[in-house]
Amino acid sequence: MRFVIVGAGRVGLRTARALRESGHDPVLIERDKKRADRARADDYEVLEGDGSTEEILELADLEAADAVGALTGDLNTNFAACLIADHYGCRTVMRIDEDYREDIYRRYADAVDQVIYPERLGAIAAKNALLGGSITAIADVAQELQLVQFTVTANSPVRGYSIDELELPAQARLMAYGKSAGPVDLPEPDTSLEDGDRLIVLADFDVLGDVRSIVVGETGRAAAGGA
Repeated sequence: MRFVIVGAGRVGLRTARALRESGHDPVLIERDKKRADRARADDYEVLEGDGSTEEILELADLEAADAVGALTGDLNTNFAACLIADHYGCRTVMRIDEDYREDIYRRYADAVDQVIYPERLGAIAAKNALLGGSITAIADVAQELQLVQFTVTANSPVRGYSIDELELPAQARLMAYGKSAGPVDLPEPDTSLEDGDRLIVLADFDVLGDVRSIVVGETGRAAAGGA
């Protein structure tokens, strides 16, 4: 999956690193040359410029992006980037610092898919926010393996199927299953999959997108909603 990260500061770089380590493709936008050069030195794709402008965001190929994370320390820049990205149909995640009042959070909450407080949540939460509410990274098990929770949606191709009928790629294995309001446990073969059910899957990074398409019913862009 391809993600555009506006801001190559501490939060943006950590989030890009978490995404890349999970097998995703982040591109960074940074106006500060020193920060941009530092990110390039770590082999990231970097566009140098103002991430709040449509001209620069278009260079990041928003048409192919699954989500945009506006993670600079400037709220105005972040909000402008999210508005532009939303116009292109991208999932949008906006950083807002904790010292802003709750009423500001509520004012902007409807304009973006998710607002995050990275100082509290950390980069892994920012990554999950970008991935969307129907998929949550639980742990990086090994260099090429990740434990992920997928949530069955109303659009899921497997909704109404039984666990026994669920066909995952060869590099993915169902480890646990839980109803939306219950704990997860070992899956029973005849259990029917319903909207809101959770599947814990151990998968190779290369097939995470395929598993998502099967379980969640989404291809291309990530779903809107909180992580």
